[in-house]
Amino acid sequence: MAELVEVVVGVVRRAHGVHGEVVVEPRTDEPDRRFAAGQRLRAEGTDRAFTVVSAREHADLLLVQFAELADRTGAEASRGLRLVADVPSDERPADAGEFYDRQLVGLRVRTASGAEAGRVRAVTHLPQQDLLEVETPDGPRLVPFVAALVPAVDLAAGTLTVVDLDGLLADRDEPA
Repeated sequence: MAELVEVVVGVVRRAHGVHGEVVVEPRTDEPDRRFAAGQRLRAEGTDRAFTVVSAREHADLLLVQFAELADRTGAEASRGLRLVADVPSDERPADAGEFYDRQLVGLRVRTASGAEAGRVRAVTHLPQQDLLEVETPDGPRLVPFVAALVPAVDLAAGTLTVVDLDGLLADRDEPA
């Protein structure tokens, strides 16, 4: 069995109603999977466990009922908790063209010509697209994580390929 890794799946924002339901800000692309009834989550950095009873969308909010939060007082006390799940390190998203951030961070970045260009330091999620923060010898660079610019990701080899585009991973060459 694969080693388990801890991943943040949401943050409790506030209580909702008087029966212990809370508003959760999802930190996952798979809230239906991570907040399915019966799922066990923990408060980050603790052994405090939460069992999902139900989850539903309401007015663009994710409302979650946990078995351990029976009333508004308990729900209010959970405000600000970062919820984590232990998942197998080799777990992959359902879509073959998608990746978890933890799989991308640390990958070696190569250009299409094969030259080593740096390492992925972080992934930033924006409404329009995701960005890879690549640490290069010239400093950090932001690369849109789209197939036109990042045509290949090879998790087994620990690499991803970025197209050779002037100014993307290095300063543009100035004309002489």
